[in-house]
Amino acid sequence: MALGILLILTGVLCIVADVTATFATIIIFGWFLLVSGIIALVHALRVHTWSGFLLSFLSALLRGFTGFFLIRYPTVGAFALTLIIASFFLVGGIFRAIGAAMMRFPQWGWAVFSGIVSVILGIILLAELPTSSLWFIGFAIGIDMIFEGASLIGVASALRRLPQVVATYKAA
Repeated sequence: MALGILLILTGVLCIVADVTATFATIIIFGWFLLVSGIIALVHALRVHTWSGFLLSFLSALLRGFTGFFLIRYPTVGAFALTLIIASFFLVGGIFRAIGAAMMRFPQWGWAVFSGIVSVILGIILLAELPTSSLWFIGFAIGIDMIFEGASLIGVASALRRLPQVVATYKAA
């Protein structure tokens, strides 16, 4: 219950300070990539006789350099990530809407509606670039935290309503 409340409060803070939350997210993600790239590089160098060494080495370098650039240039990183997210919304929404309309499974209209909303969101994000890259990631993370917190509160409330089971054990 406490974690749910904390997530909701943090989510609201992320929405209120969406630009700060966006840059914090990009920088934290950059650090994760940089550290994982360093660890993967050490691993690749330790098993240099392995047949997959080159791919492992290149993957480590890509992660490390991407992390470094996200930390060094968070504005460009936020722009690039928002561009990728907008593209996913646009393309994924088109496929979801067309696929649902073609298959016509039960309640297919909701899937079409969801696809259309994704397409509209993708178009809005693309149309508002580069401004949307400053606030969207922090806003989206805030919304996600609020819903995750509400979900945890719901689970905690349901668990409280369960009957208490008292186990008795005989000493053997």
